[in-house]
Amino acid sequence: MRSTPNTALRAARTARLMSQDDLARALREVGCVSATKRLVQRWESGATAYPRPSHAQALERVMKLPIESLGFGAVRAGRGIGGLNDNSRDVESPIGAFDSTPAAAARVNGDHSGVWLSRYEYYSTGRDATFTVAHYAVVLHHDTQITVRSLPGSSPSVTEMDLSVDGNIATGTWSERTAVDGYYRGARYHGAVQLLVDPTGNRMAGKWIGFGKDFEINSGPWELVLQESSTSKSTLDAYQRPVPSER
Repeated sequence: MRSTPNTALRAARTARLMSQDDLARALREVGCVSATKRLVQRWESGATAYPRPSHAQALERVMKLPIESLGFGAVRAGRGIGGLNDNSRDVESPIGAFDSTPAAAARVNGDHSGVWLSRYEYYSTGRDATFTVAHYAVVLHHDTQITVRSLPGSSPSVTEMDLSVDGNIATGTWSERTAVDGYYRGARYHGAVQLLVDPTGNRMAGKWIGFGKDFEINSGPWELVLQESSTSKSTLDAYQRPVPSER
């Protein structure tokens, strides 16, 4: 099916004596960092009929017109992962893989307290790349509740998890405060997580789900690997250091 050109947007742009590059630059100046000349071309050609909510807001700010007057229909608030024109990301990685083969050194008491290595992966749209974030974390297990708190010094960001355990399934929420001097400037992200607990009790692996800056829902792998069963002060102090880089 041939797309219908968006003549309203083109007319609004040319009336302001703006080139497609000029419009993309103006959108970036109001915070739409992903705006490019190519994106403007897709809008005007009709190839992209529904802009992202963040793009629609930026267009309204720059053009001083409601989005409907710029040749677009109502902007949909959310879209399913994998849908048409969807910008959600689902990162696949061995980090989230679960090996159901039992190992020998099982933790027979069922207590998951200790120091664990926490790792997850996410896709950055701004940098068009997948990144791994790793922390050492202290895990405390009381009845069916597990808390996970990253140890200071193990990573520039701070992560937390609060999980409920039902058999070998751990379900709950996660949050991360990014580094103030990092790419995300101290922004806080949060979402849901579900992990499978290895029969040995030495590893948990599964997936996180959470929102992105462009009003999309993303997901990716998350794993926890036991390092020490102790939560003594000396043990925690020993892991308040950066996680070694993988080679």
